[in-house]
Amino acid sequence: SYITNAAAVELDKLVKILQDNPQISIELSSHTDARGDNEYNQKLSQRRAESAVQYLADSGISPARITARGYGENQLIITNAMTEEQHEINRRTEFKVTRVESGQADASE
Repeated sequence: SYITNAAAVELDKLVKILQDNPQISIELSSHTDARGDNEYNQKLSQRRAESAVQYLADSGISPARITARGYGENQLIITNAMTEEQHEINRRTEFKVTRVESGQADASE
């Protein structure tokens, strides 16, 4: 649930997106691989999502714009993963836009 250097590079891209688009709110969805206990994976994924939210907040993004959601092993990309590379694909954090605030004036108006 710690932010790696590789994850920080990706999160910095998200910081830029959020800075450039202050009208949007997002959900950060974290996932685990299927190894280990389901309950443990659920808690781990929630901690991962919360760590990402904290990183964004530390970068100046309002936490009110971000929802952290851990999905554990419930949304695997590769079911029955066999290799470490396949397990790594399942371990991820994704974001989706959940709200776009209206009332932002268009610059061309």
